[in-house]
Amino acid sequence: MRLDDFDPNINVEDQRGQGGSGFGGFGGGGGGGGLLLGLLPMVFSRFGCGGVAILLAVLFFFGGGLGMLGGGGTSQRSAPTEQVGQPSSGKSVTASCTADAASKVACNAFSSADKTWASIFQREGKTFQRPKLVFYGGSGRSGCGAAQSAMGPFYCPRDQGVYLDTSFFDELGTRFGAKGDFAQDYVVAHEFGHHIQNLLGTSDQVAAIQQRGSEVEGNQASVKLELQADCYAGVWAAQNKDRLDAGDVEEGMTAAQAIGDDTLQKQSQGRVVPDSFTHGTSAQRMAWLRKGMDSGDPAQCDTFSGAL
Repeated sequence: MRLDDFDPNINVEDQRGQGGSGFGGFGGGGGGGGLLLGLLPMVFSRFGCGGVAILLAVLFFFGGGLGMLGGGGTSQRSAPTEQVGQPSSGKSVTASCTADAASKVACNAFSSADKTWASIFQREGKTFQRPKLVFYGGSGRSGCGAAQSAMGPFYCPRDQGVYLDTSFFDELGTRFGAKGDFAQDYVVAHEFGHHIQNLLGTSDQVAAIQQRGSEVEGNQASVKLELQADCYAGVWAAQNKDRLDAGDVEEGMTAAQAIGDDTLQKQSQGRVVPDSFTHGTSAQRMAWLRKGMDSGDPAQCDTFSGAL
């Protein structure tokens, strides 16, 4: 995908090289989901039962449990603590975004999504709040608790941050066979989609369902949230279709297929448990990404009405 270089005024925080302080200062409640729990099978395959147990302990005791998928209540939201263009590490946006090729890909996609959604919100007469992109390496901290590379990329509504360890891009290509810059762009655009859901109140609605309903009902609501974020990623791509290269759509579909719950469960445990799905099947993720790309219209991304 031929994206412009990032806007140096985007909000970027760089925690790489700081050693990571573990759990965030805000305490429990409210993550953004992203690829988080959908990557539990990968954690199992890499670190065994102990790794999964540690991750679940972090989620439930410091991240608010299943609330990590929804975004928490309105009372849990807070504006980004960092000023635009002033990452806490003291590095400039340019330095952080050009640290390596993966960082530049992430910043270019994030900057493009920032401009695209700001324009969409303006046309619809809605107020847009700019999120931040947070780089970390191995471990870090977020307003929703610990940031660990095993979680995969995620969004935290507490500080409106998209959290990314860029080593995930390598895993996306080598482990999941989803290579190419657009596969990486899709990951960033998906997490940005969670920010849109946070601004529109969708995340709060899902969090409420998770808190009052059964585990299965919570999982089903999470699937709808994640598929909508896939659709929003497709909307972003459609709004920038003049930047797409030949093969980009296929790269996106390959990535969506690779991270479906059914595909991940088959790989890790040899069987599929639909009631445990939190992100949707490979077919569903591909279909909703495609719907966003075909329509270019956020209104077409209503995963909460009708069949998925």
